[in-house]
Formats: sequence, structure tokens, C-alpha cells
Amino acid sequence: MASPETEQSIGHAESGMASVQNLKLLENIEVKLTVEVGGTKITIRDLLKLNEGSIVELERLAGEHLDILVNGTLLAKGEIVLVGERLGIRFTEIISPEQRLRSI
Repeated sequence: MASPETEQSIGHAESGMASVQNLKLLENIEVKLTVEVGGTKITIRDLLKLNEGSIVELERLAGEHLDILVNGTLLAKGEIVLVGERLGIRFTEIISPEQRLRSI
């Protein structure tokens, strides 16, 4: 007969294995990763005046880290990098789960 400590450690091991299996189920779910450069508010009158070559000033400062969102929820901050001839994003700060909950 197993001791209570042994039974408890077996229970923790089984729940740990179940957690790993649950996580493996989630690994293949696709999410939408978006990088937000900035934004601003504009009137419809000013929007209708825009044409090729127009410039709209954003609320974000030059050099400020960009927002990285997953399915619309802020996940991290980052900066743009070149990967060959493509643009990429380097994660510079991961938002804590507590901060993410506050933003919902």
C-alpha cells in the first residue's frame, strides 16, 4: 500500500501530465498577431480630404515601442526589424498576465 505522500506525488504527476496534454491541444490553434504602429482620431471631414501623399500624425512618438496584440489583446511591446527583405518584430517587453487582465 502506498503512503499518503506517494499517493499525493502520483496525483501531482498525473495532473501535471494532464496539463501538458491540455497545452499540447492548444498548440495548433491559430491566433491573429497584430502589430499596432499607432492611431489618432480624425473627423470625417478631414478623412474625406485625404489623398495620395497625405500625412496623418499618429499619437505615438518616433522610437516608441509598438504594441503587439494577439486577437486584440495587448501581449507585448516591440520594435520593427528587417529580416532579409521582410519586416519583422522584436519583442522587447512581455505584458504580465495581471496587466493583460486589467486591460480587458
